[in-house]
Amino acid sequence: MEKLKPPVRWLALLIIGVLWIVAIACRMGWLQLVQYQSYLTRARRQQEHLMEISPERGMIYDRNGRELAISTPVESCFANPAEISDPAMVAGLLSHVLDLPQPELETKLREKRFFVWIRRKLPPGISGRIAALNLRGIYLRTENQRYYPQGILAAHSLGYVNTDGLGLGGIEYQLDKQIRGRSGQMLVLEDARGRWLDRRITPPTPGADIVLTLDQNIQFIVQKELSAEMALSHAKSGVVVVQNPANGEILAMASWPDFDPNKAGSAPQDALMNRAVGAAYEPGSTFKLITLAGALEEGITNPAEVVDCQMGKIVVAGRLIHDHKPFGLLSVADILAKSSDIGTIKIGLRLGAPKFYQYIRAFGFGASTGIELPGENPGMLRHVENWSASSIGSLAMGQEISVNPLQLISAVSSIANGGTVYRPRIVKEIRRAGQREIPVAPLPTRSLSPGTAATVRHMMEGVILQGGTGKAAQLAGYSVAGKTGTAQKIDPTTGRYSATQYIASFVGFAPVNNPPVTVLVVLDSPVGLHMGGDTAAPMFKRIMEQVLAYIGVPHDQPLSPQQEQFARQIAPAEPSEEGGFDTPGDSIADTQLAMRAVTEPDSPKLVQAGELQPGAGALQTASFAEGASVPAPNFTGRSVREVAEACMQLGLNPMLIGTGIALEQSPEPGTLIPPGGRVTIRFSRTTAVALITHQGGK
Repeated sequence: MEKLKPPVRWLALLIIGVLWIVAIACRMGWLQLVQYQSYLTRARRQQEHLMEISPERGMIYDRNGRELAISTPVESCFANPAEISDPAMVAGLLSHVLDLPQPELETKLREKRFFVWIRRKLPPGISGRIAALNLRGIYLRTENQRYYPQGILAAHSLGYVNTDGLGLGGIEYQLDKQIRGRSGQMLVLEDARGRWLDRRITPPTPGADIVLTLDQNIQFIVQKELSAEMALSHAKSGVVVVQNPANGEILAMASWPDFDPNKAGSAPQDALMNRAVGAAYEPGSTFKLITLAGALEEGITNPAEVVDCQMGKIVVAGRLIHDHKPFGLLSVADILAKSSDIGTIKIGLRLGAPKFYQYIRAFGFGASTGIELPGENPGMLRHVENWSASSIGSLAMGQEISVNPLQLISAVSSIANGGTVYRPRIVKEIRRAGQREIPVAPLPTRSLSPGTAATVRHMMEGVILQGGTGKAAQLAGYSVAGKTGTAQKIDPTTGRYSATQYIASFVGFAPVNNPPVTVLVVLDSPVGLHMGGDTAAPMFKRIMEQVLAYIGVPHDQPLSPQQEQFARQIAPAEPSEEGGFDTPGDSIADTQLAMRAVTEPDSPKLVQAGELQPGAGALQTASFAEGASVPAPNFTGRSVREVAEACMQLGLNPMLIGTGIALEQSPEPGTLIPPGGRVTIRFSRTTAVALITHQGGK
C-alpha cells in the first residue's frame, strides 16, 4: 500500500484529535450538565455529614413561677473512628476514665463510621479527665440534661425524658413538641480518609416554657400526707387530687407509688403510672351523689322525704341486694348521710334508666376529660340500651360503672360551684419567645340548677355531722361537705366482688357555701380499716385544713380552745414572701425528707435524732457516697438554675426550695462536703435569703 503523504497524515491526525476533543467535551458536558446533581449529591454524601444538635428544653413552672423542671448543660463523649490509628490503646485509656469494658470501647472505635457515641451525659469531673488525655479522634460535645430540682414532687404530672431529651410521660410527653423546640445542625466536612476538615453549626431554637396550674406548696402537703397514709394503711396504691371548683384548675395531683423523674429509668413500671388519670375504678358510694342529685333535679324527691330502706334488703330484677347496715325509715338526707344502698336504689328506680343515664353523662362520666396529660382512661359506662334489668340498681350505688379520679372530682366540683362542670386543666399558659399563650379551655356545661346544687351541698354537709359516715372529716373552724365511698373490688380469680379488697375514698369541699378547693382521696386495698370514713376521710381532713390555712381562707365556724391551738399549729406563722408553705416544724425541706424516707426505704440511711418516720422510730436520710470531699462553692447571688448546675458538676444532691436568688449559705464557702451529700437551698424572690443545710456525714 502506498504510504500516505505528509499532508494527508497531518490531516488524519487533526481529524482524530478533533474527534477526541469533541468526545471529551461531550463527556464533560454530560457529567457537568446532565449528571451534575447526581454526582454532587454523591460527593456531599461522602464528604459532608449532618449531626443533630438537641435544643434546650423549655422550663416547667408551677402557677407561682417556681421551677419544677429545668435543663442544665452537660458534656457527652463521642469519637471519629477514622482518625484513630490505635483503637486498642485509646480504648484502654478511656476504659479507666469511663469505667467501661475495654473490649466494648474497642469495638466502637473500630466501626466504619465517622461518628460514634462513647458515653452520653457524663458525670461531673469526667469530661475534664477525658480532655486531659488529648486523644486524637475523641471529642466532647455539650448537651442539655433534664433536671427536676424538687425530685419526686409532682413527678407524674411532669413526666420524664429519655437520653435523647424526648418526653416519655406527663407534660413532658404531652407537650413535647412545644417544650423540645427545634433541633440545630452541625455540618462536618471530611477528606477521603475520614479526617474532619471543617464544622459549621446552625444553633437550635429553645423550647417553650410551660406554666402549670399546680401549686408547689399544696402539692407538698398532698404528697406528704399521701406518703404518711400509705405507710400507715399499707394500701396498694393511692391518689389525691385538689381542684379549684370555680374553673377546673388542678392545684395538686399525687399518685402512689411515686418515683424520682431524675432516675426514671430505674423506677418500677408500676410507679410510672399516673393513677389520677389512667386508673379507672368503681366509685362505690361516692356515686350516690349523682343518683340523688338527678332525682332532686327532676323533682321526684326532696331531702325531707322518708323512704323505707327495708332493713337492708331489696330484690331488683331477681337479684337480692344487701345494705352495709340494716336501716328502716330514713329521710333522703339521711340516706346520703348514712350511705344507705337500699334507699339510694329505690330513688334511682323512681328516676328511671333514661333520665339516670342522662344525668350521668351530664356530670361528665363515660368520656375523657381532655386534660393535658397522656394515658387518660375514660372509664366505662354502657349505653342505656345495653343496661340489664338490674343495672339501674347497681349504678345507683356506684357499681357497673368505672370512673377515673379526675372525672369524679370534676363532677363533685360542679356541685360545689352551683352546677357547672368545668373540664379539669393543668396547663395555665405557654411562654414562647416573650409571648404568652393561654390555652383555650373547653366550654363548661351544666349538670344541675344552682338551687339543686345548693340542696345537695347541704345534704353533703350532713355526711360530716354526727351520725354520718364522714364524721372523721370534720374541720376545725370550717363547714365541710363530702361523701364517703367503700367499693368492693372485683376478684380476678372468681370474677365476683371480693370480700376483703376495697377501694376506700372520700371527696368533699370546704367551706360549704363558697369553697375554693375540692379534694378527692382514693386508697386501693388498705389493710385493716378499709372503710372510706375510717381511712380516706381523716386524710381529707388533714389535707384540707392545711390547704385552707395556706391559702388564707377565713373560718366560717366557731373554734373551740383546742381547735384554736391546733389551727395555730397547722397555719403558716407568717406568709412567706414567695408564697411558700412554712409551718413550725413542718417546712418544705422536712416535707421532702419525709417523702423521700417513705419512697426510698431500701436506700442507704443515716439515722438522725429527733426526726419521726411514719411507722418507725426515726426518719432516716440518705448517707453520703464514698469518695473525696469537695469544698462548698459560694452560692451567694446565684439563681436556682446556677445552683443546680454547680451541684450537679460537683456531684452533690441539691434540695431546692422556693425561687429567686441566694444571699447567705451554711456551711461557709470552702467547707468540705462529701460527694453525694445533700444540700438544701432556700430561695426568695424579694429578700433573696437562702439557707443551705448540710445533712448527714457527721
